[in-house]
Amino acid sequence: MKIELAIIASVLAVIGNVPYLRDIVRKRVQPHPYTWLVGSVVSCTVFFGQLARGAGIGALPTAASEIFTLLIFFFSLQYGFKKIRRIDTVFLIIALAGLIPWALTHDPTLSVIIAVSIDLISFIPTLRKTWSHPKTETPLLYSMNVLRHILMLFSLQAYNIATALHSVAMVLLNSTMTFLILVHVVTKPKRLKSK
Repeated sequence: MKIELAIIASVLAVIGNVPYLRDIVRKRVQPHPYTWLVGSVVSCTVFFGQLARGAGIGALPTAASEIFTLLIFFFSLQYGFKKIRRIDTVFLIIALAGLIPWALTHDPTLSVIIAVSIDLISFIPTLRKTWSHPKTETPLLYSMNVLRHILMLFSLQAYNIATALHSVAMVLLNSTMTFLILVHVVTKPKRLKSK
């Protein structure tokens, strides 16, 4: 059953990310390059931390997601959000500075804790961007990520901080992103009617 859940979670990564990549090229969404740069490093760290701590087949969705995270980062360089603010750069520097203790430690659990903390910090520019410019994102990717991480949690072959922390954090973060985008979609018609 865990193999099937890991495969379904990996398929959800494809279902969420392929349309997102298409929407980037069509300029319907604008990913924040800082978030996706750090996310690429973090996903790689989490993947190897999960393998080291026994996640087994449960690490497959992380690997599938890492491929798309790298692709989205590269696409964001050309098609991504360009209104980068100074505060975004501050969060990027904080996130990158967090890589130093990660590089110095050889403990997979500590590495995953640091990586997840970095990931959460690096996502602040995207949350800010989405709050200010909600049309630059689409809910499909983030809602698929919520489902993917929930299934991934059930597919893990070992449960510990290194294998589960990232998915728990991503369920919360992606739920927040989905909520921000959908609130804009639901409240937009009301705003138009009131004008």
